[in-house]
Amino acid sequence: MDEILPEFEILLEDGPLLAVNKPFGLLTQAPEGIDSLEFRVKDYLICRERKPGRCYLGVPHRLDRPVSGVILFAKHARAAKRLSEQFEWRTVQKTYWAAVSGQIAQDSGTWTDYMKKVKGQPLAVITPPIDPEAREAILHFQVLGRFGWGTWLEITLETGRMHQIRLQTASHGFPILGDFQYGSPTTFGPQFEDDRLRGIALHARSISFCHPMTREPITLAAPVPPPWHDLGIF
Repeated sequence: MDEILPEFEILLEDGPLLAVNKPFGLLTQAPEGIDSLEFRVKDYLICRERKPGRCYLGVPHRLDRPVSGVILFAKHARAAKRLSEQFEWRTVQKTYWAAVSGQIAQDSGTWTDYMKKVKGQPLAVITPPIDPEAREAILHFQVLGRFGWGTWLEITLETGRMHQIRLQTASHGFPILGDFQYGSPTTFGPQFEDDRLRGIALHARSISFCHPMTREPITLAAPVPPPWHDLGIF
C-alpha cells in the first residue's frame, strides 16, 4: 500500500494533537472551495485513514496568510477545547522570528502601543489611547543579529492583536521584509504574480503548551522556509 505524504511539514502527531509548520502564502482557514492549511490537513487525514466523509479538525489559533511557522490542530473536540482554553488563558508561550528593515540600536526592549482594526479591511492602524476602539498592544523583542539588510529579531507578545507584530515593527520604523501592506521597501522570497502567495519575513518559530490529553509540557520549534537562508543568517 502506497504511503500518503502530506503537502505540509508535520512537526508532531501524538494522539489527537497535530502540530504543523505552516508555509507562507497559505490561509490557515478559508471557506469551502478555497485552498487553506485546514483543508490540506483534513484532506491528508481523510486520505491516510481511508475513511469517507467529513473529518473533524479543531483550529485553536491562526497565522496570517503571509506568515510561516508552527500551528496546532486537534483531531477531536475535547482536545480542541483544551487547547483553546490554553490560548484563552494565555498559558501558551509563542516566540516569533522577524527580519526587519533598518538597524535597531538597543539589544532588547518593549514596545507599547494602541491599535485598532480598520473596519471592512484586513488592516490595523496605530491610534491614540483615547480612541474608544483602541486596544493596548505590548511586544517584547531581542536582537539576534544585525545585517546589511536590517535586523533579525526574536519577539514575544503580551497581547494578541490582529497584525500586531507587523504593525508595531512598521510603526517604530522597522517594517518586516516583504510586508508591503505595512510599508516594507524590500522584497522577501519568491515574487509570485499573485501577491497573495508571497511571504513576509515573519515566522512563528516556537510554541510551548501542555498536551491536551496527557497535560505533558511540550515545546516545538519550526524550521524557517528557504528564503530565510538567503538572508545570510544561518
